[in-house]
Amino acid sequence: MILRPYLYAGTACASYLFGCLTERKLGVVDTHEGFVDAYLEESEGVGAPIVAVFETHLQADHVSGLPALVEATGATAYLPARAGVEFEHTALEDGDEVALGNTVVRVLATPGHAHAHNAYVNADWRRGDGEPWLVFTGDSLLVGDVGRPDLHAQGEPAALARELYASLGRLLELPDGVLVLPSHYGGSVCGRSLSGNPFSTIGFERVHNRALRADGVDSFVRELLVDVPPPPPDQAAIVAANRARIAPASA
Repeated sequence: MILRPYLYAGTACASYLFGCLTERKLGVVDTHEGFVDAYLEESEGVGAPIVAVFETHLQADHVSGLPALVEATGATAYLPARAGVEFEHTALEDGDEVALGNTVVRVLATPGHAHAHNAYVNADWRRGDGEPWLVFTGDSLLVGDVGRPDLHAQGEPAALARELYASLGRLLELPDGVLVLPSHYGGSVCGRSLSGNPFSTIGFERVHNRALRADGVDSFVRELLVDVPPPPPDQAAIVAANRARIAPASA
């Protein structure tokens, strides 16, 4: 399995190119428009095409590179079911699987940061019998924090915070050694106290992530809605662009 992270310092966004070199099938998770050429260059360099582009959710802080990457490669666009986008894609429900050769992506529905949000649990058949190795958590479980529930809440962040609490419980059922690869790190407005280290493990977050120490769901919701940072600049335009597959005028 190949794994390449791409870190965009301007908005502290992380995206990932991954997949199977044996069967020559690659995917990209949470694409950033600033890295489209880099994904293509890496794909060409390793001699394997990009056949799948995954979004964990509809992004609110940066313009997605999905349209340009799909156009350049002919890859299938995969988004959470009921994401509300206006372009052709394959909707992924909880428990669905997408095979990229020996790399198998299993969908874990993790609403809370957004109503439609998926994590993508990966197994590599060349490394074992299908046990999970890493999980792309999007904006649900972050390193040192969890995703804010207000950006997509339409005025009801507490309800989404409760959904996030349940989703985090599902993620914490994964083995301790599973790598946690989120879509943001320290400096992002999508959380309050993210670590500057963009990568972690389930076991480390279970022990050290302060947001996971709440005494029950009510305490979790109260604590999550305190000291929420300002929303991303141009959020409405960015969301509209990512929904409609066009670039906003300000981009």
